Amino acid sequence: MDKLIFSGKVTSIQPRIRLTRSFDEASHTYLGYAIKIAGTIYAEETTFSIGIGKAAQAKFNFKVNDVISGECLPVPDPDMEPVDYYKVSKLAKVAEGEQGSLSAPWELVAPELEVYRERGHRRLAARTYDSKCSSCMWGARMPVEIIVDNWNPRGRRKYRFETFCYGPLSCKLYKAGPNRKVEGRNGMVYVEEDWVDEANVAHRGADE
Repeated sequence: MDKLIFSGKVTSIQPRIRLTRSFDEASHTYLGYAIKIAGTIYAEETTFSIGIGKAAQAKFNFKVNDVISGECLPVPDPDMEPVDYYKVSKLAKVAEGEQGSLSAPWELVAPELEVYRERGHRRLAARTYDSKCSSCMWGARMPVEIIVDNWNPRGRRKYRFETFCYGPLSCKLYKAGPNRKVEGRNGMVYVEEDWVDEANVAHRGADE
């Protein structure tokens, strides 16, 4: 398949992370960065998202309002990716954008993936993410693969998306939303209680 040419203004750059759940266990796969763009792809004006790797972000230091261009392919499995397109090539920063928000939602140059891993996340209400946090570098919308029977990991899987916050604990925009539930074998359900989030970020101060 021929690659699609795109260009446009960055409206968000966040970590591109896949979450795997197996009842009360969870693991993360750090894929790179998810960039939302308002621009043109395949000669059509639209809003879309691309996935880039760690090295590309280190090279270009993309942030909100930068104008970028390149070529890409549609992702083969939308359940496993937080973006519409990936395998980006001929990537370029066409123009440096004006500085975005310096406070919530933060629109600075996205930090290294190791920073996200070290900070840890809290669950974030999907409605809050959509309305207030979708442009914030500390937000994340993750594709989630659920292994329903942890005794048979090759068996039935379920898929969904979950939203998270890596930002300062004092952020006034933050709302946790309902506790998340994970289906298990024989109809069992695991409820991820508040203490899980608290443990994930216990090493950080209120303004970190």
